[in-house]
Amino acid sequence: MAGVYARRRLLAVIVLGLVPWTIVTGAMLTFVFPFGLANTTPLHLTPLTDYLRFAGGFAALPGFLRAWPTSVLLYLGALISAVGGVLGREDRRVTGGLLVLAGVSHLGLAVGFLRTGRLAIPLGPILALALAWWCYWPALRRTVP
Repeated sequence: MAGVYARRRLLAVIVLGLVPWTIVTGAMLTFVFPFGLANTTPLHLTPLTDYLRFAGGFAALPGFLRAWPTSVLLYLGALISAVGGVLGREDRRVTGGLLVLAGVSHLGLAVGFLRTGRLAIPLGPILALALAWWCYWPALRRTVP
């Protein structure tokens, strides 16, 4: 029975990686995914690795844009931990905590875009926090006195 729940949690974490984490409006509509940026004008996908290479690396990014790769690394940690759950090796507190950290860190990206006058909808952070609460909160709650 525990294996079924672990697979469902893993599926939920995988789906989180497929939805846009931030939707930015402005002259064009931009979707920020964990794996890259999708622009609508013209329709184009820029992988995160290409974006970092073109920008000159992580250190060259403005502070609010650093939230994107940081949150992706935290998400990947949660994904690896959720895979461990299917294998019977997951500490759900770690997975839930990494999802919370990924969601909170990615909020910095949305706030940064708001400061530049663009509307940024932080869909991913909301979903990451909801997933952490729904699937992992009982394990996290036991660690908080």
